[in-house]
Amino acid sequence: MKRIKLYNMIFPIWFLLFFPPVILLTLLGNFIIDSLVVIVCFYMFKLKNTKNDLKTFYKKTIFKVWIFGFLADIIGASILFLLVILEDFLGLPQEFIRGISYDPFSNLAAVIMIVFAMIVSSLFIFIFNYKFTYNKQIEEKRLRLKVALTIAIFTIPWTFILPTKWFY
Repeated sequence: MKRIKLYNMIFPIWFLLFFPPVILLTLLGNFIIDSLVVIVCFYMFKLKNTKNDLKTFYKKTIFKVWIFGFLADIIGASILFLLVILEDFLGLPQEFIRGISYDPFSNLAAVIMIVFAMIVSSLFIFIFNYKFTYNKQIEEKRLRLKVALTIAIFTIPWTFILPTKWFY
């Protein structure tokens, strides 16, 4: 029996509350994006000179890239989700919460907070891939750093900044 491995995708956490079926599209979208980035990294950083060919390299890493990326997206989205949940407790302005929840560009502080959450997600994507996914696949630290950084930049959860109001 063949095993299928899946990886990181596009994930705004509040979609789960309102559109649970969107999670399947999110998972598929993240897997496709992660797959493309892993393949591009393989050729861009000449990883064919390592101990694996593309097929082997892809099979050994894509599931970890996807899962860790999804986990990193959840971490970043949790920051935003907690701000919305703790709005009254923290005494946050309604415009700020509305910006995070529906229209980031209506409030500068909301944009800054969302970008912060995106950066946190990207940082975790980098750490997970550098320390776990590619630790045994790419022994040269400088090359592993470049690959992990490239994946972190291109798979950052860009959808966090999309206004949720577009989907209502």
